[in-house]
Amino acid sequence: MTGRRLPHLPSQGAELGTAAPFRPRLGDLAADTARKGRVGVVVTLPGEDSATTYHLRPPGGGPAWSAPADGTTLRPVPAQATHVTLLPGRDAVYDPRARQGSVPVEIYFEDGSTREGALVLTSAELERLYTQTSRLLDAHENALGGTT
Repeated sequence: MTGRRLPHLPSQGAELGTAAPFRPRLGDLAADTARKGRVGVVVTLPGEDSATTYHLRPPGGGPAWSAPADGTTLRPVPAQATHVTLLPGRDAVYDPRARQGSVPVEIYFEDGSTREGALVLTSAELERLYTQTSRLLDAHENALGGTT
């Protein structure tokens, strides 16, 4: 052994390069790791208007800043979840060994995308959820004029 790090593949150099680099487009949100993860909207791209760097501005406005043209300090900002619903036709399961339940859910994001997931609850959380949903059902019954 020579003591030096060998590349994974001859064409990759010293670091693994399995993911494509993030190349933000105009209007994208990006987190700048050189600014402690500060999030900004990309307002100028390298090569545009003779700019040699990315220019970002806080989403609500404010002073712009620059990031390297190679985008090495920029990371994508994932879309935020807006709400979660139960998946139809799928039932919750309880795992007695783990002492937790799992409820299949669909997660909705602000960009319109969805993803299936699971709401995993401990026994204490299951009891709390039962209490809360019981109150919701009582309020629903009362709103319809029924009795509880």
